[in-house]
Amino acid sequence: MGPYSLIIFDWDGTLMDSAGRIVSAMQTAARMAGQPVPEARAVLDVMGLSMSLVYDILFPGMVGAAREHYNEIYRHQYVVADPTPTPLFEGAEPVLQELREAGFKLAIATGKARPGLTRALGETGVGHYFCASRCADEAASKPDPAMIDALLEETGTAPERALMIGDSVHDMAMARNAGVHGLAATYGAQLRERLAEHRPVAFLDDIRLLPVWLRA
Repeated sequence: MGPYSLIIFDWDGTLMDSAGRIVSAMQTAARMAGQPVPEARAVLDVMGLSMSLVYDILFPGMVGAAREHYNEIYRHQYVVADPTPTPLFEGAEPVLQELREAGFKLAIATGKARPGLTRALGETGVGHYFCASRCADEAASKPDPAMIDALLEETGTAPERALMIGDSVHDMAMARNAGVHGLAATYGAQLRERLAEHRPVAFLDDIRLLPVWLRA
């Protein structure tokens, strides 16, 4: 098992290929709500943050009832109306199964709220692989280390025995703030150059390569 016993995954952009729907739903919701439509890269750059921080960054003038109105539209677009597929990345489930069978504990730290993660786990059928999870409505948003700290405590894992895998700079910053290694997933939402700025322990270009990397 090498130096790690606990592997913590981000969800969107790391296990689930949901970036396209997130961008589409946010842009459509902005049009419908009469808000400035953010560029795709701007949306991708805030993936992983709690929704309150996302709105602060993308729509700084949108407050109160306007924010609530936008949020209702966005949630409907993402959950119901937007047809953009959100599959798991190819090979993700076999990797999860292989890691569990090898004895790793698996967890999730996500910018989703708990209802969103519960829905996603139900749709994909992979919830049974994970022993713990933390969502953005249960702890401070990334890059605060609170989600990782809670997972370390729940699983009885020392920081040096944990690995955080994510596709965003927010994941890598959270890992560093929690004192754990960060493995940067370059196949997700954010650019490799930006991820490199946060000095991950390595880069993962395909989730199917994770077991090989862990054995190296």
